[in-house]
Amino acid sequence: MARCLDYEDHRRELEANRYVYPVVSRRARGLSIGVNLNPDKVCNFGCPYCQVDRTAPGGPSRVKVPDLAGELEVLLRRAGGDLWTWPPFDTVAPELRRLADVAFAGDGEPTSPFEFLAAARIAREVRDRLAPGVPLRLLTNATLFHQDRVRKALAEFDELWCKLDAGTEGYFHLVNGTKLPFRRILDNLLFVARERPIVVQSLFLTLDGVGPDDTEIGAWIARLTGIVAQGGRIDHVQVYTVARVPSDPRCGPLEGRRLEAIVARVRAAGLAAAAYA
Repeated sequence: MARCLDYEDHRRELEANRYVYPVVSRRARGLSIGVNLNPDKVCNFGCPYCQVDRTAPGGPSRVKVPDLAGELEVLLRRAGGDLWTWPPFDTVAPELRRLADVAFAGDGEPTSPFEFLAAARIAREVRDRLAPGVPLRLLTNATLFHQDRVRKALAEFDELWCKLDAGTEGYFHLVNGTKLPFRRILDNLLFVARERPIVVQSLFLTLDGVGPDDTEIGAWIARLTGIVAQGGRIDHVQVYTVARVPSDPRCGPLEGRRLEAIVARVRAAGLAAAAYA
């Protein structure tokens, strides 16, 4: 079957590329050029909703920054030319045939590789030269914002999309599959949000058919308003759910009406928010 680029297909491969791949993003509302710094599939989270199959071996952990730059340059040059005539780009819906962003995401936490700073700088240089005005975004779990090398790299990005899927410590460990302290995430988000506005991206799901209850959602909203109360800036909150096949079969999507109800509560708390079913 021919590959069709849509919300449900976020495979990382493109021809012989190791680091740069195209996806149709429901939140970016167009074609997102992804940068994967984790082809080794190493991540400090183990979210059950993640689509990455970590039971299969990944590639080398070292990131070859010049190769990354070359792949990005080729894809951005295509985006400025006949991109939409090339498979699989020719399968994208007409209303989504726009270059929405260049986004560091991929198969793990993009801030974790040693080469993160160098990769961010070269990606910005290529973007500035070939696609000025297209935002360079970082999709991150914020676990490493306290490290100096990561903080230096954040300046290269136009937007920071930061994960916050929980309001309580127990639920955080459940839905993000990590033993890292929840406080580290909250402190890191506050630190950066005091310096610049952030986007909060929050995925809510069902586990064995059960989603987060109203108490958990209330605790999550309190975390958001707590950041603002302490001088942090949140540009907006993205509330979304499972759209692709997760690695853990217990996971399922939260229904659209529930997402909209969560968004309504966020807006009632004074923050901009949108749902993505």
